[in-house]
Amino acid sequence: MSTLIRSTIDANLAASKALPAAGAAASSASFNIGTSVPETFQAQILAPATTALVDTKTITYVFEDSADNTTFAAIAELASLVQTGAGGTGAAAATRTVYFPPSVRQYVRVTATVLAAGGDSTAKSFVFQLLF
Repeated sequence: MSTLIRSTIDANLAASKALPAAGAAASSASFNIGTSVPETFQAQILAPATTALVDTKTITYVFEDSADNTTFAAIAELASLVQTGAGGTGAAAATRTVYFPPSVRQYVRVTATVLAAGGDSTAKSFVFQLLF
């Protein structure tokens, strides 16, 4: 069986969120994907270049799900995306594209967390989108 690469983006299923201040977290809007995943589809994080990210400090992006759109938890089967400041130039832009596991719950979002003393990247935004 071949793997289908999804590329269609629905503007209603793409959310942009400003990066949080150092030592804080910010979550994207959540998307209701239904109570069961009818087919395999992809989710994508677009992380911006962050020139203000201090050396060795990180921004971690975590895929999360929820049954009630209130209490979210990391989706254990999906790897986080981590940007690390280096060389006094911050971190390069990064993308993570994943397939949701069959066990994913009804609501999905991404949370970005910046380590304390990580610099001010609040003028930058990340994007969480679903691909069909």
